[in-house]
Order: sequence, then C-alpha cells, then structure tokens
Amino acid sequence: MNNDKIRKVKEKYTGELLRKTNVVGVAIGYKEKGGQKTEIPSLVVMVRKKVPLSELRQQDVVPPEIEGVVTDVREVGEIKAQQ
Repeated sequence: MNNDKIRKVKEKYTGELLRKTNVVGVAIGYKEKGGQKTEIPSLVVMVRKKVPLSELRQQDVVPPEIEGVVTDVREVGEIKAQQ
C-alpha cells in the first residue's frame, strides 16, 4: 500500500471519522492483530473505549476499510491536550 494513498484517505475522511461517537483521533500506522504489530499499513482510528459492534449505532461503526485502506480501531482512552 502506497503511503500517499493512505495520507490522502486520512485527509479526506478524518473529519467524518471524528464525528463518530467515541472516536478521538486518526493516524497512520501498522495494523495490530492480537496485540502484535503487522506489516499491513493502515488508517488507525483511536477510540476512547472499544465497544462491541452490536452496541454501536450504524453511523458510529468504523468500516474495516476505506477506499481500499485497511482500518485499525485502537482503544486509547481519553486524550487531553497538555500545556
């Protein structure tokens, strides 16, 4: 996967992703599976707390991929700006 493609998808969809309940950030990184980093470049979607799909409203679900770019939902807790 080309880094330029991932960057363009991030720029295009960050606002939309941040409007989803629970999403606190969007970054570019490598997908994690079972706590281990893989070699798969991805759009990392940071959430306060991971929630089962069955408990999310449809509009708050992060899709498994966006325009061919794999997404990786990661629980990061609350993010606070530092001075």
